[in-house]
Formats: sequence, C-alpha cells, structure tokens
Amino acid sequence: MNPYVAPGLVVVVLITVGIGAYGLRFARTTSDFLVASRSVSPAWNAAAIGGEYLSAASFLGVAGLVLRYGVDVLWYPVGFAAGYLALLLFVAAPLRRSGAFTLPDFCEVRLRSPLLRRLATVFVVFIGCLYLVPQLQGAGLTFTTVTGGRYEWGALLVGLVVTANVALGGMRAITFVQAFQYWLKLTALAVPVIFLALQWQADGRPAVTPPAGPVFSAATTVVVEQDALLDGTVRVQKGEELTFAAGDPVPQVSSVDDNRGTAWLLPGGEAGLFATYSLILATFLGTMGLPHVLVRFYTNPDGASARRTTLVVLALVGLFYLLPTLYGVLGRIYTPQLLMTGRTDAVVLLLPEAALGGGHLGQALGALVTAGALAAFLSTSSGLLTSVAGVVFTDVLHADRGGSIRDFRVATVLAALVPMALSFHVADLDVSRVVGLAFAVAASSFCPLLVLGIWWRGLTDVGAAAGIVVGGGAAMAAVLLTVMGPPLGGWAGQLIGQPAAWSVPLAFVVMIAGSLLTKQRIPANVGSTMVRLHAPESVRL
Repeated sequence: MNPYVAPGLVVVVLITVGIGAYGLRFARTTSDFLVASRSVSPAWNAAAIGGEYLSAASFLGVAGLVLRYGVDVLWYPVGFAAGYLALLLFVAAPLRRSGAFTLPDFCEVRLRSPLLRRLATVFVVFIGCLYLVPQLQGAGLTFTTVTGGRYEWGALLVGLVVTANVALGGMRAITFVQAFQYWLKLTALAVPVIFLALQWQADGRPAVTPPAGPVFSAATTVVVEQDALLDGTVRVQKGEELTFAAGDPVPQVSSVDDNRGTAWLLPGGEAGLFATYSLILATFLGTMGLPHVLVRFYTNPDGASARRTTLVVLALVGLFYLLPTLYGVLGRIYTPQLLMTGRTDAVVLLLPEAALGGGHLGQALGALVTAGALAAFLSTSSGLLTSVAGVVFTDVLHADRGGSIRDFRVATVLAALVPMALSFHVADLDVSRVVGLAFAVAASSFCPLLVLGIWWRGLTDVGAAAGIVVGGGAAMAAVLLTVMGPPLGGWAGQLIGQPAAWSVPLAFVVMIAGSLLTKQRIPANVGSTMVRLHAPESVRL
C-alpha cells in the first residue's frame, strides 16, 4: 500500500473540516445557511462552483471513459464545460434577480403556483440524489483501489464528512471549502500529468493504439472480476489470476465493453449520431437545470455579479477538462489491465505509480491524485446536499415559515440518507454515465421551465407542470430503467440510454402547447415579474 495515501487523505479531511469550522463563524442565520446571505464575490463564487461542479464524473469518470471508448466520449467534457455558456446567455442574471432561494421558490415567484412548487421539489430531490449517488460511488471505488478495503466504507466515510460539514456550516461554510477544493483538484491532476508526459517521452513515445491492439507495458497480474471469455475462446472464472509479460497483447474480455484499434480513434462508433447528439443536448442544456449549480447563483449580490461569475467558471472548468483526457490516453499505455477488469474509472488513481514506478515520486504523485479525488467527492457532494437540504427545509419541513438552523440540520440529515443507501447498490455502473443521466433529467425538466419562464410571458403553471411531468417524467423513467432494468439493445437501448434527444424537445412542446391552451392562467402580475427579472438592479424598480 502507498504510504503517502493515508496521511494525504487525513490532511484533506482535516483541512475541509477546518475551513468548514472557520466558515461556521460567519453562519448565524438561515439566509447564511441557504444562500450565504447573497454576499459571495464573483471570484470566490466561480472557484466554489468549479469545486462543486467538477465531480467524481469529471475527476475519475471522464478519464475512464476515454480509456475505454476513446474519441467518441470527448463530448462529455465538451458538454460539461459548454453548458455554462447556455447558463450565461439565458439564465444566470435573471435567476439571481428573481430573489429566489431555491428552484421551487422561482416557480412560486414566476407562476404563483403551489402545485408547481411541489412538483419542482420532487424533481430537485430526484436530480440531487441521482447526482449524489455517483459521488459516493466514486468515493467507494477510490477507497477500494488505494486501500483494498470494502467499497461501502469509502462511500460511508465521505457521506458522513459531507453531512457534518453542511449541517454545521451550510452555504456560508461550504463556499470556502469548495473554492479551496477546486484548486486542489486542478493541482492534483496538473502536477502528475507533467511527469507522466515526460515519462512517456523517455519511453520513446509508445503508440496509444498499436495496430495489433493494446499491449502490457510491464509484467502484470490481473484478477478476473467475473466469469468471461478471453478473445472469444478461452473461458476464465471469477477470482482467477492471469499473468502477462511485458509486450503481451491485452485480451478482449467478453464481459467488458471497450473500443480497440481505429474504433478508439474515430468518433461515431456503435452508438451512432443519435446517442452523440443526445449526449450533447443533455450536457449542454442540463447544466442550467442542475439544482446545486443554480443555487450558487442565488449567493451573488446582483445579476451583474452572476454573469461575471459564469464567465470565470467557463475559464476554470475549461482549463480543468484538458487534464482528465490525457490520463485516459496515457492509461491505454500504462494501465491496459483495466480494460480487462472493467474498472477504468480507477485509471487516474493507478496511472502515476504504473507509469513512474513504485518509488517515492510515483507514490507521492499517486497520493496527490487520490487526495484530489477525495476533494472531488467532498466538494460536489457538499453542493448537492446543500441544494437538496435547502428544498427539504423550505418545502418538505416548511421551515421557511419561521424555521431555525436546527431545522436546516435535520433537513440535511434527511437529504443524505437516501443517496447513501443507494450508493451501496450501484458499485458497477460507470460514474460518468450515471451523471450523464442526471443531466438528461435536468435538461428535460428545469431547462425548459427556466428558459420559458424567463423569456416567454405566455408560460402558465399548467403548461409548466405538464412539460415537467411529461418531459422530465419520461427522462426519469428512462433513467430508472437504465439503472435498475435489464440491458437493452438496438434502438430501444439508445432511446432509453440517452433520452435527452427526444425528452427535451418533448418537454418544450408540451410546455408551450399547455400554456397556449390555458392562456387565462397567465399570472396577472407577469409584466412586473418580467421587468424584475430583466431590468438591471441600478434601475431600482
């Protein structure tokens, strides 16, 4: 075991708790806990958004997908980053000017509908839990990879630390925590990749996709994860150990799906254009519907600050996403055994020691990326839990009507229980794919609601509710079928596995049609509300 890992993880946890305790000194009111009293500067807020947005899917999952599938999955980091452009253009400033604390609050401000508010509450909780589960899943994977311990202990440890941090300090405390953790994550990937690139150069620049397929760069022992066929002929059983010499070809395992040869280098693949466009739509539009991202814009002092925050976030997120791709590419050379076990999400954790050896440098850099992975789980989980707890606080416990800080802490514990329980049952799913499904639900529900609610006077509560139920509900059903149902092939598998291409247009069409049929339900004060959303604060309406 790497001797630097345990001290590194302890330091990250202690710093996280310490910064949270420091932030607790400034958290005295429920407004501090929910939106940091709307006093966070653009620079701090952008770093905090980067910290919470760059999740396990970004830190581990993107590299794992590139390792396994190649060029075809580069749309994940592109879409994750580009989503902030849509957020900047259509949502950031008007949403801040609405004065809302949560997405259900926005529904109440814009459409004056308690029913729509309750419906939005359901979707906020569902999206938050769906997004929180892979963070805990990534924590379990990291714990198993670096310590050999049980997956459940890693998920439980991160869940408890995050719950304690949010419950004690709320939004005010986690703003400082997440800003620190963005820079830790960036450093944890940027420093090792410099040494990895130099090592690749020193090794004579071995090919990423040799014509004969990937080969082992060093003698390697692989433990078979489940019964399978190697190269379609040799049967192996779960738990069997296979030893390969340096230069041996990496066999194709029947139970693990991956691309080889030119298929790894070329876009398209078996998924085709439909799945690609659906993924682009989900990631590009889903960002503006993610509750934990939107809640951070409520913490800016005004709409102009919200726009400046988004611009800085675009730069920070774009810079970060250059790095996981390099880990996935170099993983084809130095950790090809992961293509046999299917645990490709672990490539970031294993690559430094695999490429640089088990000496002090390789171990130190391995501990650094592990600390960055822990920061990814802690920061994103904190933001998600804060957004879900805020909704539970205001709309489930109804504590906004005179609730106390104690009520917020109860809401935090309640919001953490379900994701922690679910994380124990999804250990084998790709982290980025689960997060991609959360984006699809957000893009099919809150994206149409926000875009039409901010930019179209004719939206009604009935139309909005119908669009969320039909579009968001369809995406939600597709997600549940993908996660819990049997594997599907052909067009059915593509339609269910990547639902955004049909569920997002469906939500928009139903919302518009439902609103046109119920024009009499347009709120009487829609004119003043729209002016409030779009007029600069300096007008002082």
